[in-house]
Formats: sequence, C-alpha cells, structure tokens
Amino acid sequence: MGKLRDQMQRDMEIKNLSSRTKRCYLDWMSRFARHFRKPPDELGDEEIKTFLHFLLQEKKASQSAMNQAYSALKFFYETTLGRPWNGTQIPRCKRGKRLPVVLSQDEVRLILLATENLKHLAILVTIYSGGLRLSEAAILKVADIDSQRMTIRVRGKGDKDRYTLLGKNALKMLRTYWKVYRPSDWLFPSRNPKEPISVSSIQKVFKTSLGQTGIRKPASVHTLRHCFATHLLESGCDLYYIQRLMGHSSVKTTSVYLHVTRKDLHKIVSPIDLLELPDKAATALGSSCHEASF
Repeated sequence: MGKLRDQMQRDMEIKNLSSRTKRCYLDWMSRFARHFRKPPDELGDEEIKTFLHFLLQEKKASQSAMNQAYSALKFFYETTLGRPWNGTQIPRCKRGKRLPVVLSQDEVRLILLATENLKHLAILVTIYSGGLRLSEAAILKVADIDSQRMTIRVRGKGDKDRYTLLGKNALKMLRTYWKVYRPSDWLFPSRNPKEPISVSSIQKVFKTSLGQTGIRKPASVHTLRHCFATHLLESGCDLYYIQRLMGHSSVKTTSVYLHVTRKDLHKIVSPIDLLELPDKAATALGSSCHEASF
C-alpha cells in the first residue's frame, strides 16, 4: 500500500489505537489490496462487499475475523480517505449470541493442581484472581502488584488502565514465585528477561494442564476470565463492580454472565422431577444414566 499505509498508520496513531489493533487493520487492508491486485483507493463499495462475501462464503471466516475486516475497511475509507461509509449498503456481519464456556470452581482447582511448574501456576492463578485477559497477564510488571491495597494494576485493552482484585491466595503464590525467580521488571519474563512471556506460551501451559485433568469442556486461558466474572456473580457481587474489574466499557458486555451463572438455579426444580414415573421407566432411566458419561 506504500503511501496509503503510512497515512492509515498515522491516522490510527492519532486515534491512539492499540498496537495490536493497528497491526490487525493494516494486515486486513493488505489482504484486501492483494485480493483485487489494486490499490484500495481505486476500489469501492462493490469490491468491499465482494471481499466480505468471499471471506464469509469461501474462507469460512469466523465472526471475529469478519468484524475485524469490516472495522479495518471502515476505518480506512471513512477516516484515511475521508469517504462516506454507507452502513446500509455495506452491512456488518451479525453477531451470534454465544455464551462463554465456564468452569466450576472445582474444575478451576483441578487445572491449577495439574500445573506443576511454579511460574506457570503463578500465571494462571493471577489471571483467575483478577479476571485478566491473556494479553494483559503477559505484560504485567512487578510494580503492578500492590500487596498493601490487594490490587493488580492492569494495562487494559485500548490503553485503558484499571485496577482489579489480588486475592490472598494469589499474593501468597506470587511471593513464593518471586523468591524463586526474582523477576525485576516484567512479572512473567520470557527466557530473555528484557521481554515479557509470549501469549502463545501461556496458551500452551493452560492446554497442557487442561489435558491432564480430563475436563472435556472446550476451555482456553480466556475461560479463566469468564470464570472470574461468573463466580463473582454467583457469590453475590454486583454486576456494576464486575464490569469495572473486567474493564468493560458497557455493562451490556458484562451482562452476558447473567445467562451462565448458576445463582439461584439450584432452587428451581426440573419438571421431570415433579413426575411420578412407573418403576419400569425409572429403572430404564437409571440404567441409561449409568451408561452415559457426563
């Protein structure tokens, strides 16, 4: 893209977008230009719709990828080129309403117990203690841990700093970790102490620990963040405080956890348990339950 790339880079810096977002937007614009083998300033609405349709139908792109591509194109044409963006003619891919995977507290405990390496355990404990995003945990610094106020200072998404919870067990674990590893700047450095641990390394740690537990849920490191919010909600914490701890700009984002919490569900009786089943049916149901593996 050359000159256009530089212009877009400048516009994103002025808007103070995160480094990750800037890289993502530039990558999508490069892919868009390569797809048509033309500079993007020579392309218009029809090419944009054709490209988005190609991603959806041919590449089977995820909703996340579709929205990244849409946002990158919208920013380039609307901000960098100053063209009007017709949201009616170029509709955004509708987001599905998928609920996050959530582990029980016992399942989280099993994963932590399966994590034998002290540094790896300290990372996962810290993520769960504060409901951190994966990228946020990777760039924590020693100075971000405040044992006096029992808080963790988080450099959040979009350069939005916040404070979240430092649990007593997490502090105890971090103190043990510090005595052994003695990190000086980055809390969790990579092999090169001048660089933080990579996101992929933390993902591998979680995947290994999860595999040793026998838990079949499709969990990831990010699941610990969902667990943090859900378990707080189930313990009676107000949704407003959870929103602040999670770093959500809108309470609508946080409210998804209302759909996955088990709070008060144990008080509700399933209609099947209100029936008086014949002995044969009860026996059949019982044998089926023994055969099933849940």
